[in-house]
Amino acid sequence: MSSNILHAPRPAAGDESPPAAADEEPRDPFLAALGERARALRARRGMTRKQLALSADVSERHLANLEYGLGNPSILVLQQVARALECPLAEILGDVTTRSPEWLLLRELLHNSDEDTLRRVRIAVGELLGTGGTSAASGHAASPHVALIGLRGAGKSTLGAMLAEDLGFAYVELSREIEKFAGCTVGEIQALYGQNAYRRYERRALEETVQIYPEAVIATPGGIVSDPANFNLLLKHCTSVWLKATPADHMKRVVAQGDLRPMAGSSEAMEDLKSILAGREAFYSKADLELDTSAQALAETFVALRELVRRALQLEI
Repeated sequence: MSSNILHAPRPAAGDESPPAAADEEPRDPFLAALGERARALRARRGMTRKQLALSADVSERHLANLEYGLGNPSILVLQQVARALECPLAEILGDVTTRSPEWLLLRELLHNSDEDTLRRVRIAVGELLGTGGTSAASGHAASPHVALIGLRGAGKSTLGAMLAEDLGFAYVELSREIEKFAGCTVGEIQALYGQNAYRRYERRALEETVQIYPEAVIATPGGIVSDPANFNLLLKHCTSVWLKATPADHMKRVVAQGDLRPMAGSSEAMEDLKSILAGREAFYSKADLELDTSAQALAETFVALRELVRRALQLEI
């Protein structure tokens, strides 16, 4: 297979010196670091450049250019080199979980583990570090901070307000708290400052809500699961409840709230909604509890939620 790393002349067999072009052309920092990792991995395996080139079915010239950060290797060439080095592609690319022996050993221990095992490991690590895990899943008393998670239109605001009143807890709309901190709307935060800034405000709002209110029902933004740090914080400090609904119900409820944007292209909007839901379901499912809000009318759904949460908090039903 050919590559587009075409700059340097072919080195002599077994020659480990850099290509002549390495001394002449400025190297991109990312490509230079990529090459250094590839060279270090080859050294760790005890392979010469010629041996690796043969094993990876890549010319020595291409491999030399890769190792010295010249040209721009295709993803297929990198995949061939990774296979020949018997390492994950992420290790060549420089993923954080490959940057030290301890990370690599942890990856190996967890390799091929099922979801239940990974969940238990995550909770144990969170408990050890004091940075994550779930109180309910780890055997501790359920937190009186009840966080409702789920896609927009699941019923978090409506059911959250009803639940807070029933429990006598404070009710917090996390999106409103984010806007208070930022001094502008969520849409303006994302448009003016970007997604990273929004996530920082989201984390601050969640931290302060947990600190200020000894007991609270918190309606969270649908995308809070998209940020692992913020979601870990939520799982650690809150009794989490996933409110799930059918895509049709999500859409219908959003429109009923006065947001007519989905109607601009209903078929495309529905496909987008299904795609977002599919992408987040695996994260939503990490919640301590879950309730299908499409299964029955609002009154019955609230009774089911009330019973679910009161049982988890060991309160009278």
